[in-house]
Amino acid sequence: MIGDFSPEEKDGFYKAVFSRRDVRSHFTPEPIDEQVLTRILNAAHHAPSVGFSQPWNFILVKNTDTRKQVKDSFDKERIRSSALVEDPKRSKYLSLRLQGIMDCAVNICITYDPTKFGPFVIGRSSIPETGIYSVCCAIQNLWLAARAEGIGVGWVSILSNDDLKKILEIPDHVVPVAYLCLGHVSNFADKPDLESAGWLPRLGLKDVVFYEKWNNNSDPNWQEIHQMIISNLDYA
Repeated sequence: MIGDFSPEEKDGFYKAVFSRRDVRSHFTPEPIDEQVLTRILNAAHHAPSVGFSQPWNFILVKNTDTRKQVKDSFDKERIRSSALVEDPKRSKYLSLRLQGIMDCAVNICITYDPTKFGPFVIGRSSIPETGIYSVCCAIQNLWLAARAEGIGVGWVSILSNDDLKKILEIPDHVVPVAYLCLGHVSNFADKPDLESAGWLPRLGLKDVVFYEKWNNNSDPNWQEIHQMIISNLDYA
């Protein structure tokens, strides 16, 4: 595993990055092979973490009744959040398929435990949020590994953490960070669902890169990369 990546391995990595999708509506009933699921979890567990604290835990959920309770929380939160926007945006929001809780092979709740290895974690004292950021790195590892294995992942964020903690009996000090749906899919869409639906556009790389200082994108010392960024490399 140590050493440079071959051109084929690099292509495989970028394929996973650019073809990863937040899956909500293409799950099939096929179960995930347990060896595949274990590899995906192991990839997540090998994410970087602040102070090597590994502050994550993974709760695997297959039970139908448990999932139904989570789905009820989603339905409640979806209606509540729809009141934050007005029509026609509200109607469009309510028309979107935003979860696959009951349709996928397995749900996974990924949590953050700030007490692992005691109160002092190298690198966390100045920026406490780095603990949560570490869990997000594990989530990204999981997502890319799943895509490489042909497994779709959907992140359900329209949920109440209070509900999740009750349903999954999560200790008070542990924070639910992500509730994921994993399963085989009929296809991976060419573009993210919300982009295809016209909810928000894909920003160009040129719109999000600055040089040296905030909102500076024309520093002459960066002309070569500036021109490449302006070309807006294909992402898929």
